[in-house]
Amino acid sequence: MMSPEDVEIISQESLMTGKLNGSCFYNLNYFYVDCAVNTWRSSCGTMPERLTEMLMDTWTPLIILWITVLPSIYMAPMNQSQVLPSGSSTGLKRLTEEQRVLNRSKRGWVWNQMFVLEEFSGPEPILVGRLHTDLDPGSSKIKYILSGDGAGTIFVINDKTGDIHAMKRLDREEKAEYTLTAQAVDRDTNKPLEPPSEFIIKVQDINDNAPEFVDGPYHATVPEMSVVGTFVTKVTATDADDPVYGNSAKLVYSILEGQPYFSIEPHTAIIKTALPNMDREAKEEYFVVIQAKDMGGHMGGLSGTTTVTITLTDVNDNPPKFAQSLYHFSVMEDVALGEPIGRVKANDLDIGENAKSSYDIIEGDGMDIFEITTDAQTQDGVIRVRKPLDFETKKSYTLKVEAANVHIDPRFISGGPFKDTATVKIVVEDADEPPVFSSPTYLLEVHENAAINSVIGQVTAHDPDVSSSPIRFSIDRHTDLERQFNINAEDGKITLATPLDRETNTWHNITIVATETRNHSQVSRVPVTIKVLDVNDNAPEFASEHEAFLCENGKPGQVIQIVSAVDKDDPKNGHYFLYSLLPEMVNNPNFTIKKNEDNTLSILAKHNGFSRQKQEVYLLPIIISDSGNPPMSSTSTLTIRVCGCSSDGIVQSCNVEAYVLPIGLSMGALIAILACIILLLVIVVLFVTLRRHKNEPLIIKDDEDVRENIIRYDDEGGGEEDTEAFDIATLQNPDGINGFLPRKDIKPDLQFMPRQGLAPVPNGVDVDEFINVRLHEADNDPTAPPYDSIQIYGYEGRGSAAGSLSSLESSASDSDQNFDYLSEWGPRFKRLGELYSVGESDKET
Repeated sequence: MMSPEDVEIISQESLMTGKLNGSCFYNLNYFYVDCAVNTWRSSCGTMPERLTEMLMDTWTPLIILWITVLPSIYMAPMNQSQVLPSGSSTGLKRLTEEQRVLNRSKRGWVWNQMFVLEEFSGPEPILVGRLHTDLDPGSSKIKYILSGDGAGTIFVINDKTGDIHAMKRLDREEKAEYTLTAQAVDRDTNKPLEPPSEFIIKVQDINDNAPEFVDGPYHATVPEMSVVGTFVTKVTATDADDPVYGNSAKLVYSILEGQPYFSIEPHTAIIKTALPNMDREAKEEYFVVIQAKDMGGHMGGLSGTTTVTITLTDVNDNPPKFAQSLYHFSVMEDVALGEPIGRVKANDLDIGENAKSSYDIIEGDGMDIFEITTDAQTQDGVIRVRKPLDFETKKSYTLKVEAANVHIDPRFISGGPFKDTATVKIVVEDADEPPVFSSPTYLLEVHENAAINSVIGQVTAHDPDVSSSPIRFSIDRHTDLERQFNINAEDGKITLATPLDRETNTWHNITIVATETRNHSQVSRVPVTIKVLDVNDNAPEFASEHEAFLCENGKPGQVIQIVSAVDKDDPKNGHYFLYSLLPEMVNNPNFTIKKNEDNTLSILAKHNGFSRQKQEVYLLPIIISDSGNPPMSSTSTLTIRVCGCSSDGIVQSCNVEAYVLPIGLSMGALIAILACIILLLVIVVLFVTLRRHKNEPLIIKDDEDVRENIIRYDDEGGGEEDTEAFDIATLQNPDGINGFLPRKDIKPDLQFMPRQGLAPVPNGVDVDEFINVRLHEADNDPTAPPYDSIQIYGYEGRGSAAGSLSSLESSASDSDQNFDYLSEWGPRFKRLGELYSVGESDKET
């Protein structure tokens, strides 16, 4: 085992100076023991036994030693596969005063990692490390080249010395490492002296990022009355710094605000309750400030905060409580059933489901008269009437109601009963009530042969009020449209107004109305059902019109037909019919009858040998009697038709004409033959008709004109409002136009004589007559302009005191006019004055 003295010797003489046995430059920082021995053996030959024992048996003190002695620049060796050949390689050397070039007997170390602190800034670029090769004798013939991530921009190498500098501030959170490639070449020929070597520059983290709560602010809930240590929520903060290097990302949580109600675990950030029995009804919401600090919470660490709003949720820890112990209500005695008469309220400090209460009547003299239900919206207890109230019977009631929580929390049962009681007094007030019938319904019975005006039954009613008003009865005629019944308005006796017939209508439903004589608004109604009882007033008859078929090859005693009878009456013991033949046909030679047990009748043949040729139809009258009192009877006739049947007794034909058919020719074949004959006759008739029409010429009567009557006008029409552009009568009767109806929108092709010139109006002619004459001529002249043109008349009238306004006859006037005043009207009338002045001068000339 390695002694403490050996560790001290190694740390001072070997590890810090980088010398061991004078043969190899090395650095054991970040160097794992399990690969150190193999690396040493491959690079420096045989490892001293003492050092091998130290590395293999006591690696733990070495790790402690490596963490204690931190150099300014860290390096790690490459694997055996990365060792440069030819006995030399590029290596990284520490810049210390004790550094010196070592001569190796075999091959040099190749270091593939460098480290630089992030956010480092200074007046000069920071030296990251140095590249050096054993082939460099110091004559400056070797040139170092750097390529890869950030080469030339972030990292710059001195091509002579191999020093690598960082030119910019680096941020590990942006990029944690850079991969670069170094190579030594001949400065004159640029030929590589060694193969390129790849190494990594890692950015070492510093504490430059404060913790952040990404999901904040937080909201959490916890039930009220919780015990200490009840979980509330968990918060999480993140730190962008390196979590594996140092304590930059090691967070510690604490509460800045919210004590002493809540606490937080420093490392897990779990928030718990710190006080017991926190009551929501006292304080519902808490505002908690949480801090997360890095560097393990030590001084100098960065911190971040977030807020947590914690709300206490409700539990059922409060019982309902009535606002008052005694409630008073009043209600009219005629209140409708189910109508609410009052409300009570038990308040509960809880909310939601915990505040729901149910109400019940537990005591009182009106438990069967009243009921109480819960209003789901307001949580009130609603008192309603279950049964009718009667002021004359009972004027007040006293009830004891209870309110109890619906949902009870077992944890708080010991706190007391979650219910409360109150007393309710209800006073019944008198009201004018309508009459009350002695029965809610009446059922009366009457025989259908009851006499008119006979009493069927009676209804009674009374006024329940103290005043006891007299009652008048009537029938609601909407329920007795045929007015079959009457009622005595005073005593309520119902009588028959028209005859009844049970077979038409067995039941009658009417409504009796009772009205107070002192207050006609107080009305009551009661249904009365009248059942009509049966009497034997209908004779039995056949159930249907029976027609029996008798086979010609029938046997004596064979049942021809079974008939049944019906009776509209309804005897209590059921129907029992008696059947018999007419007295004169008791000894009928052909047929006989037999009564069956099911109240039906069988018709039997007395002999065989019936023939359709002899007699095709037999009529058998039968008397049917009932068992009523008095008995009723009727005679019904049964028709028996003789038919031809097969050997199995199946009827085939009942007509006499069937005998004339040829043997072997069925009725269907005969019908088919007749149809073919008729079809041939129709074809012959059609052929002859077509031949006759083919030889006859087409003759058109003179008075029928089938030509198309088209009248052509070379115009486009007068539009939608032109109602005279075309006369439909022309198409209907082109030859029947006696006169000519000219169009007024165009000039027709026919030339008419021009109208005579307008003669002067003789003296004494009325102007209205003159205009009417000219208007008549213009309207009847087809050469005149359209009817909507302006018609000019050369007559202005006479006898006007103002004289003529026209200038047409100015030249014939002997009066001289002076237009010199136009020149005085200004420059606008100057030209007009000159024209009239010239006219005067020309006139004089």
